[in-house]
Amino acid sequence: MSNNTSNLPSASDVEQSISPDDSIFPEPHRLARRSFIRSLGVGAALLSPVAGLLTGARRTDAQTTSSLGNPDSGDIAILRFVAAAEILETDLWVQYTELARNNPAFADALALIDEDMTQYIIDNTDDERSHAAFLNAYLSATGGNPVNLEQFRTLPSSQATGARQIRRLTNLMNLTVDTSWWIRYRSHENPDFGDTFPQFIRIVNRPGIPPHDFPKGSKQIQAIANTAAFHFPTIEQGGSSLYSALGQLVTDRTVLKIMFGIGGSEVNHFAIWHDKAGNTPPVSVEGVTFPDMENFNGDELRQNNLVMPEPCDFIRENLPDCSVIRPSSIEQAGAVAALNFLTSMGLFQGQSQAFFNFMAQLAQAADSASRNGP
Repeated sequence: MSNNTSNLPSASDVEQSISPDDSIFPEPHRLARRSFIRSLGVGAALLSPVAGLLTGARRTDAQTTSSLGNPDSGDIAILRFVAAAEILETDLWVQYTELARNNPAFADALALIDEDMTQYIIDNTDDERSHAAFLNAYLSATGGNPVNLEQFRTLPSSQATGARQIRRLTNLMNLTVDTSWWIRYRSHENPDFGDTFPQFIRIVNRPGIPPHDFPKGSKQIQAIANTAAFHFPTIEQGGSSLYSALGQLVTDRTVLKIMFGIGGSEVNHFAIWHDKAGNTPPVSVEGVTFPDMENFNGDELRQNNLVMPEPCDFIRENLPDCSVIRPSSIEQAGAVAALNFLTSMGLFQGQSQAFFNFMAQLAQAADSASRNGP
């Protein structure tokens, strides 16, 4: 396998496997206003001299590192599955971005949750696009086959104002959102040890984007925005566990660095969206009720501002509890588990059997990888 960086495909090459159009990002986006960083006040300013030193001179190891590593067939299988997952994730985030930017009723409903929701959605979309493009480029550069899902772009778009009328890979119209992670991360239990958790809010067969236009300020559009607000962290906590699980099977150190690097980004996304979900306003429409989150104050399994992962069982139950991403086992969070998780939420409703066969092959190959070689 070649380590020559000249083998890297062009940006236009990798874009063909991610999204057919860049038009939803017509201009550079501004830096998102992170409310929790703003609250640091002068503390953030004290970091400026350190930041200047770091940007003034690159670290030596970053300057001298040129090898792309030597991934074996198991590493390639893992990278191909996560590349496919990132392409699918990009597809759903692109849809959220289109509606958040261009549908006034949806944008207003999101702003009731947090004024920065639209900017965060745009940022998250940028991140997932970068993950997919990087993984496919790395696969090409190291002799692996990049993943292209364009043949499966068959699902219809929303008919609401702001949605481009193109074919999609994912379906955001009939989501069943698993909200058990809300209680899981506030508990001292870990699904890797067989523990199970109830749903926090029952969200079944609900749209995460408006399928057509709704009036500004209506209960219907707020319920859709609230569904999206819980779907965001549901997706990202799954990604956090996926990279943690598959990273344990990696052989090559460069591939391990990739899994740590991208996995860390997914954890960051989860933390932000976990916090934002706690701001959803109460609303009830036929089929779903979002409660007043303030009613859970004092309930440690449901309180909205308890977003730091509680310490839990880890590795062995007789060791001290530890605050970690969980689950992280192949059985609970590997490629097959992740594919089943995404399928069960209705994300692929309407997809072809060929799509499911293709994704199942990628998932099974990834989970079969071994640190001792293929």
